[in-house]
Amino acid sequence: MIPTEGETIEIRSYKHNGKLHRVWEQSAVLKSTSQEIIGGNDRILVVEGDGSSWRTREPALFYFHHEKWFNVIAMIRSDGTHYYCNISSPCAYDSEALKYIDYDLDIKVYPDHSFQLLDEDEFLLHQQTMNYPFDVTTKVIEGVEELKYWIYQGKGPFDPQFIERWYEEFLMHR
Repeated sequence: MIPTEGETIEIRSYKHNGKLHRVWEQSAVLKSTSQEIIGGNDRILVVEGDGSSWRTREPALFYFHHEKWFNVIAMIRSDGTHYYCNISSPCAYDSEALKYIDYDLDIKVYPDHSFQLLDEDEFLLHQQTMNYPFDVTTKVIEGVEELKYWIYQGKGPFDPQFIERWYEEFLMHR
């Protein structure tokens, strides 16, 4: 099952232990295939697992893949595109939401395509406390390396033409 292009969906992230981590409400699906889901949102409500909430500050595009161990959020700002990349399980979609497991590690990418790996301490802690299986840990590490390669190569959402095309599509959708 995949969402329909033009549909508005919810995005939910969980932790390895099954606890709800975060929910993004009302995200528009711009492209949906058996491989990837591309969409956008702007100033939407985000609800944390503890019930607290906040609103996003700018328009954003998202990129999910059904086989990759990461997802990418491209935030469109006045000084350029900033990316927040979650190292995660591949996404799954059901009638409730687009879902994935967040594996703690994140990569923040700046408009000049320099980047920073974040939350290594959180990953190491959760790896022990939630007892990540060896194959999950291996996939997470491979996900980090593949994501770095995509950043270096300007592949997928890191291609400026990707942002141009899908941001224009998102603006027309609204």
